[in-house]
Amino acid sequence: MPKKTYVLDTNVYLTDATAISSFGNNDILIPLKVLEEIDKHKKRQDSVGLNARHIIRTLDELRAKGSLKKGVRIDKGRGLVYARPQNLSVLPQELDKSDADNTIISTALAEKRDNPKKQIIVVTRDINMRIKCDALDLPSEDFVVDQVVRDSEHLYSGYAELLVDDQVIDRFYNGEDIDVTEEELLAHPNQLIMMVSNSNNNKTAIAKFLGYENPLEKIVNYDSVWGVRSRNKEQAFAIDCLMNPEIQVVSLVGKAGSGKTLLSIAAGLEQVLENDHQNYKKIIVSRPIQPMGKDLGYLPGTMEEKMAPWLMPMQDNLEFLMSDKRTLDLYIDNGTIEVEALTYIRGRSIANTFLIIDEAQQLTKHEIKTILTRVGEGTKIVFTGDIEQIDNVYVDETSNGLTYIVEKFKEYDLAGHITLRKGERSKVATLAAKVL
Repeated sequence: MPKKTYVLDTNVYLTDATAISSFGNNDILIPLKVLEEIDKHKKRQDSVGLNARHIIRTLDELRAKGSLKKGVRIDKGRGLVYARPQNLSVLPQELDKSDADNTIISTALAEKRDNPKKQIIVVTRDINMRIKCDALDLPSEDFVVDQVVRDSEHLYSGYAELLVDDQVIDRFYNGEDIDVTEEELLAHPNQLIMMVSNSNNNKTAIAKFLGYENPLEKIVNYDSVWGVRSRNKEQAFAIDCLMNPEIQVVSLVGKAGSGKTLLSIAAGLEQVLENDHQNYKKIIVSRPIQPMGKDLGYLPGTMEEKMAPWLMPMQDNLEFLMSDKRTLDLYIDNGTIEVEALTYIRGRSIANTFLIIDEAQQLTKHEIKTILTRVGEGTKIVFTGDIEQIDNVYVDETSNGLTYIVEKFKEYDLAGHITLRKGERSKVATLAAKVL
């Protein structure tokens, strides 16, 4: 096959810092404008900043081997990586020459003009940029990040139905062992199973699947956890997973108002502060700093004052559950309850803790890995989020960190997952999540 030359947009490098190694023996052209754009992100304290710094170091290592102007080979059998300045004269006058995307396109067009025998392809995650390229007769394609599932509809739900005879349900309620085979049910450890009578749809029983070598088990039905009661079968199963010390990794996916954060914090408080269920020494509640819509920019004040707007949703839940703000402040002051931004978790070793990561759908798989490698002995970690509400432009429903946790951990008995389908916050919240 003839060698191709790929022109990678800035968003490709900020999504995957190793992108230049993803194109085999084809060449990589780096517009100088891309280097300038990457430099603007290098101080960010998130995955985007991490990727920016990583690609800068990679290019610096290549520069040490030769000249980026002439081209440097990444490795043996790989293509050349070379940089080129813009040439705005090749752009149609209708295009804004100060626009970064147009500048990058001009570099690709100039390369195509000067080397007509080369096949120049622009790679970008920006849909509009691909449309512009098509209008200029410049081949372009999307950069497909790793997708752990085909689409959100195929995400593991943690729930399955099993058609059985009436007598099987009666036997289950009487405490008899009910075994299932792989032919009857394709299930994963700690999965919620709804047994439904094949002669009467209203006759059901809910159980937990522990493995084909074990009978189905009744879920533990807690009257309340820190004053919170389950309102549907998925919430009941979520509480069972949250309260089970054998399940060390729990993931809860659900729309706004489904109770995922409230249940998690209630279970954490119960197991940290209640003597009957005291399994952990403290509770840490954290979330990524990801704004919805336009960022507010830098905030004045101390670190605690800067973080307050981002952490307020979790603070609201804590205040609701604790009722008394003075008591909550006391536990926060003595370190029993920590509410902090996820930015500061890197480098920590967290042991004997009930750790809650809220809004985990905003994280990349690399950030999720960083968090999980912070978990020490005796710690339970809970990830919550709604994969339909993603504000991070570098991940989507199929590639975000929460989706990775759900899919990659479903085979293991130390993990449990459930998708909460029903909104329970209020009629308004439920209706909004459904119709908007």
